[in-house]
Amino acid sequence: MLLQELDSETVTPGSGVATDPSSSSLDWKQGRGMQGWLNPLDDGRVSVNQEIANTLRSSLTTVFLPIVYIVVFAVGLPTNAMAIWVFLFRTKKKHPAAIYMANLALSDLLFVIWTPLKIAYHLNGNDWTYGEGMCKVLVGFFYGNMYGSILFIACLSVQRYWVVSHPLSHQRKNNKMAIAVSVSIWAFICVSTTPLFLYQQTAQLKDVNITTCHDVNIINDLENPFPDVELPYYYFVLMAGIVFFVPLLVIILAYILLLKSLGGGIADGEAGKNRRRAVVLIAVVLGTFLVCFIPSNIMLVIHYTLLKDGQVNTGYSFYITTLCLAALNSCLDPFIYYFVSEEFRDHVKNTLLCRSSRTVERMRVSFNSMKYSQKSKSYVSQSGNTQSSSC
Repeated sequence: MLLQELDSETVTPGSGVATDPSSSSLDWKQGRGMQGWLNPLDDGRVSVNQEIANTLRSSLTTVFLPIVYIVVFAVGLPTNAMAIWVFLFRTKKKHPAAIYMANLALSDLLFVIWTPLKIAYHLNGNDWTYGEGMCKVLVGFFYGNMYGSILFIACLSVQRYWVVSHPLSHQRKNNKMAIAVSVSIWAFICVSTTPLFLYQQTAQLKDVNITTCHDVNIINDLENPFPDVELPYYYFVLMAGIVFFVPLLVIILAYILLLKSLGGGIADGEAGKNRRRAVVLIAVVLGTFLVCFIPSNIMLVIHYTLLKDGQVNTGYSFYITTLCLAALNSCLDPFIYYFVSEEFRDHVKNTLLCRSSRTVERMRVSFNSMKYSQKSKSYVSQSGNTQSSSC
C-alpha cells in the first residue's frame, strides 16, 4: 500500500499547527519520502507527492492491473463454476481429494465474483466509489481466497501422498476427516480475515482527487508511524509465517515423499504413468506458488516492515504487481484438479460434450461388454451379436 505524503503544508505532530514544509522535506529525503499523514486542516484528505500521483495515474495501475483481473474473471468464473458442478453433480463416489478440490474451487469462485469491482476501480483511475464497507469486503475476500487456497492445496498435496502410500485406507473415515478439516479451514479463514475489517482501507487523496482502496495507508504521526500500521504489520507477518511458510514446507515434504513412494527410474507401465502425472502435478502446484503466493507474501512482509520503520518502499510497483498476480491462482487451480483426478478430466470432457450421466454410464457398460474380433475386424458383444465398425 502506498503511503501518503504532504506536499504543501505540514502539521507538527500533536500541535495541529501548520509549519514550514521545507523543514519536513529534508526528512523525506532522509528515508521518509513515501511517508505522510492525514491532514486535519484539509477536511481529512491527504496530499501526495508527484511520484505517487504518477504511479496512481500510470498504465501499470490503470491498464495492466485491470487486464490481469479481466483474465482472472473470464477464466476463473467458468472453470471454477464447472469444477463445482462436476464435484457436486457428476462425481458419484466422493473421496477426500474431491472434497478438498470442491472447497478450493468454492474459495476461488467466491473471490472471482468480486473482481468486477476491482476491474472498475482500476479502469476508473484507481478511484473507489463503492464505499469503505465494500472495500473491506473486497479486501477480505482477496486475502481469504489467497490463504484459503494455500491451505486447501496443502491438504490436497498431503492427501495425494496418502493415497499412494496407503491405497487400502478406509474411504469413509478419510471422507469424514476431509470434511472436518475443510470446515476447520473455513472457520479459520472467517476468523483470520476479521483484522482486515478493523482499520480503514480507503483514503481520499487531495491532489489526484480520487479515493483509493487498499492502496494507501494513513499515517497520523511521521515521527512515530508504527501505531498506524501495527495491526496490518503483525497480521501479515503472522499470516506469512503460519499460513504461507508452514504449508509450503508441508507441500514440499509431501511431494518428496510422494516421489519416493512412486519409486525412481520407472518409465513404462501404470507406475511410470502415475509418476509422470505426479511430476506434472508438482510442477503446477510449485508454479502456482512461485507466481502467486511466494512473491506476494514476501513483499507484504517487506512492505509493512518498511512502513513501521518509516522507510521508503522503492519496490512499490513490484509490490502491487505481486498482489495482482496472486489473484491468478483462481485460474491456475483448475489445472491442479485436472492433474490430480482422472475422474475429473473425464467428467469435464463429458460435460463439455453435453453427455448426461446416464449416457456416460451406458457408454461405459457398452464398451466394457464388447471385445474386438481380429478376424472379422468388428466388435463382438458377449451375447454373440456383431456390430459393424468403422475403425
